[in-house]
Amino acid sequence: MDLAADQTALQRYKLKLSLRYYQLINFLHLPFVNKGEHDPYHQTFGRFIELGKALDAPTVLEIGCRNVTGITRRDLFPHHKEYVGLDVHPGPGVDVVGDSHQLSTYLPENNFDLVYTMSVFEHLMFPWKAVLEINKVMKTGGYAFVSTHPAWPAHQLPWDFWRFMSGSFQALFNDYTGFELITVNEGLPCKAYSLVDDGPTKSITAGVMNLGVAAIARKTSEYRSDLLKWDIDVADVTDSTYPRRE
Repeated sequence: MDLAADQTALQRYKLKLSLRYYQLINFLHLPFVNKGEHDPYHQTFGRFIELGKALDAPTVLEIGCRNVTGITRRDLFPHHKEYVGLDVHPGPGVDVVGDSHQLSTYLPENNFDLVYTMSVFEHLMFPWKAVLEINKVMKTGGYAFVSTHPAWPAHQLPWDFWRFMSGSFQALFNDYTGFELITVNEGLPCKAYSLVDDGPTKSITAGVMNLGVAAIARKTSEYRSDLLKWDIDVADVTDSTYPRRE
């Protein structure tokens, strides 16, 4: 008898069984699933689009624009004067290749009316530095939109650093960073199930976790460069790079 082979077969069986189990859980949840289009997370981006439509020929910066999922957003602002897509890797839809921590290295300062980024901030080692860089390249009075995740399985490793609750945005967009926070909304609710017999986790299913959070902020001034400074470069901390997916 090959003990190692038996253990491997047992693990495969348990994996198949667990997949079937969670498929059943998802099926039983169907009566409680709401339409995503009505979720506050998605409605926040809709509000940002409306703010952009109200501007006359806006200049737009999309951070994390590379088309890896089949979704492109350039047509959301057809009246734009200028649309720049920035990503850390070259690819479809990318106009400028660069690191979000160093936006002002590649882009002119005080240039953009609209800056937006979706599911990028969790992958930024220093998101507070990215906020300062966004401030640099934005016009005063312009709008920034950021969406990310309060909860989500690890992805794009090893560059998956953070999870953001709604309160996180008060630390990122404020008078000192040169912004007025207009709105923050969490959404995409889900349930969590503990896979260990640890006491504090037994009641976790009673709560609701949100998979998405979205914020809109308006630039009100230059950031307080006399108080806020972060000269550490990502390369000083890690020699890894954000994974490239085609």
